[in-house]
Amino acid sequence: MKAIVMTRTGGPEVIEFVERSDPMPGPGEALVKIAVAGVNFMDIGVRRGTAWRETPDPKILGVEGVGRVLAVGQGVDDIQRGQRVAWVYSPGSYAEKAVIPAAALVTVPDEIDDRTAAAVMMQGLTASHFATDFYPVQSGDIALVHAAAGGLGLLLTQIIKLRGGHVIGRVSSRSKIAVAKEAGADDIIIDTEGRFADEAIRLSGGEGVHVVYDGSGPKTFQGSLDALRISGTFCWYGPVLGGPGPIDIMTLPKSIKIGYPTFYDHIHTPELFRARSARLFDWLIEGNLKIRIGGEYPLADAAKAHADMERRVTTGKLLLIP
Repeated sequence: MKAIVMTRTGGPEVIEFVERSDPMPGPGEALVKIAVAGVNFMDIGVRRGTAWRETPDPKILGVEGVGRVLAVGQGVDDIQRGQRVAWVYSPGSYAEKAVIPAAALVTVPDEIDDRTAAAVMMQGLTASHFATDFYPVQSGDIALVHAAAGGLGLLLTQIIKLRGGHVIGRVSSRSKIAVAKEAGADDIIIDTEGRFADEAIRLSGGEGVHVVYDGSGPKTFQGSLDALRISGTFCWYGPVLGGPGPIDIMTLPKSIKIGYPTFYDHIHTPELFRARSARLFDWLIEGNLKIRIGGEYPLADAAKAHADMERRVTTGKLLLIP
């Protein structure tokens, strides 16, 4: 089979398109022929050496996708050969085939196509966690969403709107305004320098926002703090871009609450994973959640997909097609 491996830590140039032996499923596993793989910032983090450091190179990149089950290993009775399945975290998804734990697979409804299913898993479950668990948005809440035209930002905006919230979206260029507005953003701030807090406060009636969702790195950290109202909540994510450094908790202003949410806490059992995925699928089927595909690349062009994502020239979800 063909696969994408990283040969060493570095930029997109360390990615190679290679031939690998077909994997075989062991007990509790399924062999899946991959139809579409999702591209995520965590893949860039792996390539840069901020994750999976214990796994020797060369290693196959990717964690998300959709495909059809070719075979199952011993003890697998809830996933059948021929079923169409999706997954959200299974290392080795940048390939034509992958062996995946059966507990990490969810069946995909016929109403949802492969590209949509692959595009909604990681970012959809993450957005769901942010807006329904970490800070359960209530009707009338005002949320500041960074990178509002990105794949996660677009889904997060839609879920906040489903729950009755008001979205102030921050984007990096005027060309991204229409995309964020189409997802439901009520107000837009264009900013690349981290100077958005005063405008967010103005747009929230002078009090500041109830919640900030910030995965834009250290540059925006202080502005996000400043944009919050009294007792506001700061949802900080996006470790690929680096953290804010040490924080003196006694210097945090306005009795705010701050935390680093991870989507695993949203789906920490197979039952929760399938229930949360089913809710996403229902939203898609009902038309309450729409997916924007920002780019499709042949598997061999994974390095270009990484480069485009790092340069922030894309909107929506990026996909690889084996």
